[in-house]
Amino acid sequence: MNAPLPDVPEVRVVGLPQLTQGFDLVERLDLPMHLKVHGPLQPMTGERLAQLAENITLRGRGGAGFPFGKKLRAVAQASIRRGVRPVVVINGSEGEPACRKDTVLLNRAPHLILDGALLAAEALGARTLVVAVTRNSTEISMRAALAERGLSDRRGQQLRARVVRTPERMVSGEASAVIRAIGGGPALPPGRRERAAESGVGGAPTLLSNAETYAQLAVGARIGARRYGHTGLEDEPGTVMLTVSGAVARPMVIEVPTGVPLRYVLQMAGAPPLPQGVLTGGYHGNWIDAVAAHEAVVSRASLAAVGGSLGAGAILPIGPETCPLGEALRVANWLAAETAGQCGPCKLGLPAAAGGLSDVINGGGPTALEALRAVTQAVKGRGACKHPDGSARFFASTLSAFTDDLAAHMLHGGCGRETTGVLPLPGPGYQEAEESIPSGEKLAVDWTLCQGHGLCADIVPELIRLGPDGYPALADASVPVHMRGRAQRAVRRCPALALRIEQPEPERPARAALPPGGGRKALGPGRG
Repeated sequence: MNAPLPDVPEVRVVGLPQLTQGFDLVERLDLPMHLKVHGPLQPMTGERLAQLAENITLRGRGGAGFPFGKKLRAVAQASIRRGVRPVVVINGSEGEPACRKDTVLLNRAPHLILDGALLAAEALGARTLVVAVTRNSTEISMRAALAERGLSDRRGQQLRARVVRTPERMVSGEASAVIRAIGGGPALPPGRRERAAESGVGGAPTLLSNAETYAQLAVGARIGARRYGHTGLEDEPGTVMLTVSGAVARPMVIEVPTGVPLRYVLQMAGAPPLPQGVLTGGYHGNWIDAVAAHEAVVSRASLAAVGGSLGAGAILPIGPETCPLGEALRVANWLAAETAGQCGPCKLGLPAAAGGLSDVINGGGPTALEALRAVTQAVKGRGACKHPDGSARFFASTLSAFTDDLAAHMLHGGCGRETTGVLPLPGPGYQEAEESIPSGEKLAVDWTLCQGHGLCADIVPELIRLGPDGYPALADASVPVHMRGRAQRAVRRCPALALRIEQPEPERPARAALPPGGGRKALGPGRG
């Protein structure tokens, strides 16, 4: 079984580096090194910045691929129309187990991302910048980067900036879930679809884009549209960050110009010469076969033409030794477990689809296959967020990509191969064991007041669970920094005023105990 990917895997580059420039010099580009490598950056007006984004054909690199210039103009127009200052959000919430390219940039090139976001904030007249992250390493890196620039969330600053931590879950990276988490709510989609450009953080027009998108904007602003267009394809210029894992000798993140053959990228990572299939775009993406992988180049258009997807930049080949349907079932079970539990298509449909795929694999025959197809079709377009749609896409692609294996399982009870687990998934208990920066504070309950209302467990379930008697059971752990806001909210919402946050006791200097007799104690051998 493959282990979960490290936060920062090996990083490679094809051609001249742009986003990864300086990675050969240091592990992390702090502000002085960043300026040495990339040079200073001049501010731009909103119109110039939008024009630049359009000239370099900059699209969102988080999966949806929405044109950045169009988004920037929409936020500016909404801000002017409403007379409200907008908010700029860097979405670094990379909750998919097969994606690490944003995590690499957040850890190793945080100031390149901040360059792009601050360009946008200056152009829009924003006074608030929020960085949303999912991992301990990215939180530490981005907090340090803000401090290196003298940015903080203190009142009176021209621009207030802060880092918000979201859980490492698939649905927590969805735009509306990030906005909800920034407002102090759970990092889950709210169940209604609103355009962030109109009403986002605090109801203000919000420019929310993926971390790589801002980094690409910063590169384009430095070198200009003409020079930017010298790299990659004419209609999709520049480079792309890819995470390549699965059946490879070396999982890695690669910066590659658009137009480079996909087979070359797979060879760099040590993929099988003839993979059974390649999952493109991650776990909300599409499978392509070995022939398509040989013909395709790295671009949205080329991958779409062969039935694939660039998506969030995850590329996952599987070799001939594993059962592809078994691999897909592992991912299907994970997708079902990632449901927010807020709507029927996600809460009921995805577990039913995963169960249906299991039935098909275990010889359920045509009846099981038709039931699976019906469930998959039923969840599409009906969820509160895009998780059901993306998961349905994965199911449908699996059924169409591996028809021979499907027939073998339906007619003969199996394909004769083990499931080796080459597709990366989190280890057991990954949510409970999530790392964080401890605050030193702890939650406490006054049991003379507690009436078992249970609201606290709904607000911060990571730290409070309801016991069999309906009363809260508190985790014996310090409140993480990224959960402090929700912990305070749980305290405020307690109807019985029974919940409180205890501050850490200041450390007292230890007093050396004198040995009996009050004299000096001789040190033993080796202790001097």
